Amino acid sequence: MIKIRSARPEEAEELSKLALRSKGYWSYSADFLAACEEELRVSSAQLSDSHWHCLVAELDSELLGYALLDGRLSQNWELEALFVEPDWIGKGIGRRLMDAVKELMRQTGVTRLVIQGDPNADAFYLAAGARQIGQRESASIKGRVLPLFELTVS
Repeated sequence: MIKIRSARPEEAEELSKLALRSKGYWSYSADFLAACEEELRVSSAQLSDSHWHCLVAELDSELLGYALLDGRLSQNWELEALFVEPDWIGKGIGRRLMDAVKELMRQTGVTRLVIQGDPNADAFYLAAGARQIGQRESASIKGRVLPLFELTVS
């Protein structure tokens, strides 16, 4: 049975590697992935900080995906990352993580989530109830512009 739980600080490196594998699913070049590596890195400090929230999906102790939330602004969180193991993409893991994110927001009274998405994930975020509100330049690739979404929860 797939379980959603909070990430543990000692899982930071494993989550960072999962992010790169997941990004690679979309056939990005090795150079592109190398340029993104630092931005996709999850730190044990983030996973230990009460202002950050990281939910993982697991099956029999195997990590299937995760969602990392920056909660430093109390009412306006940002989805820092949402990645799923390539073999599990399209099997509902991302949706389950987004549902868990929404529930966490409700429990904590947070009403707005900002999401800088990958162009390959536009349909996913729209299906999750987000709306596109603009664009933002990539922190990894100069000149690359990424879609920006907003998800509100009541």
